[in-house]
Amino acid sequence: MSVSPAHAGYGDNLCKKNGFKCVKVKKGDTWGKLFSNSSERELVQRLNRMNIEPRGGQVIAVPKDLDSARLMDYAPFPKLIKVSDRTSRVVVSQKDLAWGAYDMRGQLLKWGPISAGKGYCKDIGEKCVTPQGDFQTIRKMGSDCVSTIFPANEGGAPMPYCIFFKGGIALHGSPEVPGYNASHGCVRLFVEDAAWLNNNFVEVGMTRVLVDKPIAAAPPGTVAKVYIEDLTPWH
Repeated sequence: MSVSPAHAGYGDNLCKKNGFKCVKVKKGDTWGKLFSNSSERELVQRLNRMNIEPRGGQVIAVPKDLDSARLMDYAPFPKLIKVSDRTSRVVVSQKDLAWGAYDMRGQLLKWGPISAGKGYCKDIGEKCVTPQGDFQTIRKMGSDCVSTIFPANEGGAPMPYCIFFKGGIALHGSPEVPGYNASHGCVRLFVEDAAWLNNNFVEVGMTRVLVDKPIAAAPPGTVAKVYIEDLTPWH
């Protein structure tokens, strides 16, 4: 089965970068068959921004040094950023299909894959985008969080560990993070990532969510615990 260019997946471009190789998935392949080592399997899934099974004909990116690769080494965000206040933040990049959690010192603690709004949803006949901006977290719920809107005309789609930041738009766990933006507007994460953010990181009303907002890397040699200054956006 061929894969349409529109949904080829994040790994199709990633594998062309230095340090990666391109692997074409064969019909019937699964993550388990491709990578018997669970740690290596999880790493490759995360780098390809996918927790669904790969599709036959799809190209995925695999680190050439897979046996020694570490997820944090591939973070699409700076390890330390300039901050002007003592506020934790979740940074979301729809282009990089990734989220990153920064503590109040501006240090990147964890990052992972996302799938955001697909742009247009045929089932509702209208645009479905993830809003860009700087938001405060509004509320959060646990593993039993469900949508009251989608699927269309039904409602009740699971949104485990939801963290709302603008109206009905939330960060939440999903078993369907496919390697491209595919949601109705919410930001899908791996379920375990949403649980970590919900239980261990986000403080409602305090933690900010930055969607496609510029962040500035701290200068080399900066020590996180003493570096606090005005935020200077990238240009």
